[in-house]
Amino acid sequence: MVKHVIAALVFYLAALAVAAHGAAAPAGQTHPAGFEKPNFIIINTDDLDVKSVELLPKIKALLTDHGTTFANNFVTYSLCCPSRSSLLRGQYPHNHQVFSNFYPEGGFQKFHEVGNEQSTVATWLKSAGYRTMLAGKYLNGYPGKQLTPAYVPPGWDEWYALIGHHYAYYSYQLSENGRPVSYGDNPKDYESDVLAAKTIDFIARASQNRNQPFFIYLAPSAPHLPATPAPKYVGAFPNATAPRPESFNADVKGKPAWLRQKKSLTPVEIAEIDQMYRKRLQSMLSVDDMVAEIVQELEKHGRLHNTYIFFTSDNGFHLGEHRLREGKSTAYEEDIRVPLIVRGPGVAAHRVVSEMSLNIDLAPTLADLAGVAIPDFVDGRSLKPLLGGAPTLWRHDFFVQYRTKSHRNLPSFEGLRSTEYLYVEYATGEKELYDLREDPYEMHNLARTSSPALLAELSQRLSSLKHCAGAACRRESTDPLL
Repeated sequence: MVKHVIAALVFYLAALAVAAHGAAAPAGQTHPAGFEKPNFIIINTDDLDVKSVELLPKIKALLTDHGTTFANNFVTYSLCCPSRSSLLRGQYPHNHQVFSNFYPEGGFQKFHEVGNEQSTVATWLKSAGYRTMLAGKYLNGYPGKQLTPAYVPPGWDEWYALIGHHYAYYSYQLSENGRPVSYGDNPKDYESDVLAAKTIDFIARASQNRNQPFFIYLAPSAPHLPATPAPKYVGAFPNATAPRPESFNADVKGKPAWLRQKKSLTPVEIAEIDQMYRKRLQSMLSVDDMVAEIVQELEKHGRLHNTYIFFTSDNGFHLGEHRLREGKSTAYEEDIRVPLIVRGPGVAAHRVVSEMSLNIDLAPTLADLAGVAIPDFVDGRSLKPLLGGAPTLWRHDFFVQYRTKSHRNLPSFEGLRSTEYLYVEYATGEKELYDLREDPYEMHNLARTSSPALLAELSQRLSSLKHCAGAACRRESTDPLL
């Protein structure tokens, strides 16, 4: 109770300070009555880590410098299909039931079979009069074994979806409004460039009708491995090396058994990690170009002032931290923390938001900004108050998980990530606990030495979140630890 009172007082004083010094108009409230509804573009990269964004000059100049960065943005499941399902539905995986990239635990076919496509951010916006387009990666394995590329999910007016499990950057197929179209291995077929061209074309055509707003979901494969760069960017970042935080190739004593078995990385392995990091950056330069082309096209048609651009990733990526070679899916910061940069009407430039945001927040945020009712099943919260700069009580923690049938490498786990701790319970019975205030690189596992009372409190909190749904998730996320 005392914490609630103190938090409320802090936010009240902050609000007075904002009022005294002036602030940008709230997001979604910058135009007079009768203004056109805002447009939305979500750019959802694949496996992009936070640090790499800092090295992309056009994204920095056009999005970061003109928008707001969410410094504590996370995914609730660090894997492609579960995370993308969460973005589309605004739900934790335990509610949308997609736990893997492959059927029957996950993949497109699972998302489709449980009926998730009947209500997504696309259907909400389309029902409100938006013209919608998807270009790039939808969900892993689309169109599944029961359907054909002729299938276009509800809510999408224009559809340019990658077919199958494909990350080759060349020699791929798109379902173009239900018709499979093959692309070859010529420079003009480079995936990011093709998707950018389709997006530019859509913006140009959609801009002919100023009375109809649009929503674009743009999902390039970059920088997912093999991270093939466009020919013009081969050789870029010649001296770049993967980040070397304290956790890079560090001692793993005290870690769970699955990680203690990892040997120290060899010089050859570290060199391979660095080479992989350079390729990832090289592949992202085409996405950097994509952002610049989109901004230029919006400006050309007079749509930039009324368009929100959300730049993010489906999950993070580790490259040598905790002796782990390339990959994702752990509960560690490198895997669950992802970029989120927002530019748009009423969004302050050069601003950094410290409150926790999640991938489950994006769908309700777009609905809120568009004036569309948010379905009761949604677990996430609209970020609109944070975009507008208004102080508000916010979440203190969230649920993170991973499921697998094999416990040989990374076992299944359920975790609680709070503003203070990372607490993880593995299917093997082992636990991890890190005090992020003292140990931000998650080096020292305190699970065996911390007080039983703290462990019990964290475990109870974890249990409440892993069973929450809808309003219960939103309500409990604002309750601080006792």
